[in-house]
Amino acid sequence: MGVGSAKDIGQGAGVFRRHVLYIPGYDPFPPRRYRELYRTEGAAQAAISGYRLAIQPRAGETYGWRVAAEIDGRAVEAEVEVLVWSDLVKGSMGRGIAGTYAQLARTAWLYLRSGALKRLIRLRKGPMIAALYPAVLLVVQGLVALAAGGLVLWLTRALPWGLGWLLALASGWAVLEGFRRIDHRLFVYYLMHDYAFTTVEGGAYPAVLEARLAAFRARVRAALASGVDEVLVVGHSSGVHLGVSVLADLIREGVPGGPALGFLSLGQAVPMVSYLPGAARLRGDLAYLSTREELTWVDVTAPGDGCSFALCDPVAVSGVAPEGQRWPLILSAAFTQTLSPETWRALRRRYFRLHFQYLCAFDNLSGGPGDYDYFRITAGPLTLADRFRGRKPSASRITTPLSPFRDMA
Repeated sequence: MGVGSAKDIGQGAGVFRRHVLYIPGYDPFPPRRYRELYRTEGAAQAAISGYRLAIQPRAGETYGWRVAAEIDGRAVEAEVEVLVWSDLVKGSMGRGIAGTYAQLARTAWLYLRSGALKRLIRLRKGPMIAALYPAVLLVVQGLVALAAGGLVLWLTRALPWGLGWLLALASGWAVLEGFRRIDHRLFVYYLMHDYAFTTVEGGAYPAVLEARLAAFRARVRAALASGVDEVLVVGHSSGVHLGVSVLADLIREGVPGGPALGFLSLGQAVPMVSYLPGAARLRGDLAYLSTREELTWVDVTAPGDGCSFALCDPVAVSGVAPEGQRWPLILSAAFTQTLSPETWRALRRRYFRLHFQYLCAFDNLSGGPGDYDYFRITAGPLTLADRFRGRKPSASRITTPLSPFRDMA
């Protein structure tokens, strides 16, 4: 059936209304990329699954879009709002070459000194390979630069001593600058800045980020007061632990009755933060949110995503699972089953693309746990609670508490 215009989709009585608040991961790009991703992948999923989906512009001070859909015979209106922190990400990335190497030294020292690194490797090797990738590549780039400088120094040994050293330093720096200029292909600096941002305060949120979380909380509260049927917070990657803290603070303040409240966490890497010594605030938020009746929390990862801690219960593995833990419900997107063999072959080596697969179309939903469909969840006629009611957690769920720190704020 595919995508149609909003006029083609019924909007009469019984329309289900939802407000989606999307928290991106560590991403310096403008939020419009998420609108385009939703538009193109939503069209693909609608064509595959046989429902109708239309994207419309959205007015307002915050960035987002509207969705009109007809799924399972019912009309749905969804407002999708992106909770932007890309400006903070951009600000944290302007370190230059020397600053990035300083970040490498400080970040590596924190993970090694605290004991977090060896615990994280025991928990999941895949995301730790991804975490070590920028460190190893930066070291390799540094060695190449040193070798280039040494070669120039040898070739210019007949020149005055000071001139030879100046040329050697310049050539080494030119090599490092060359690597930095092609980082849009290597993602070395980007990933290093990502991990360094997490460790600025030893795992605690920097003051500027705390202020942004308060603004996010105000947006969620406004959505709860808008008269919709469901308010759904979606966190992806680093946006997951931000969503945990936003919702924990919101519920502590008191949630008014009315819309259902859902939290969908996708591709989480929570242990990268919660295993750090300064993350007592996050650990406390995880423990608190995991018991609350005010919301439904579903966590979706996939072993095929090497950038996430797949199937790890972020509360339990952080060592803060309380008595009466209810959430999250741990589910697998099972890429090897929910993607056709052709699609899986095309994507299996594209690690960063796979990290975004949760936001994309699946072309083999009949081949696996087909209850995960991002567009049915965000634009379908069932709340998150109703869609996954009675669903058992993945049999491969990991709950081993390996965090070296268990204190909670």
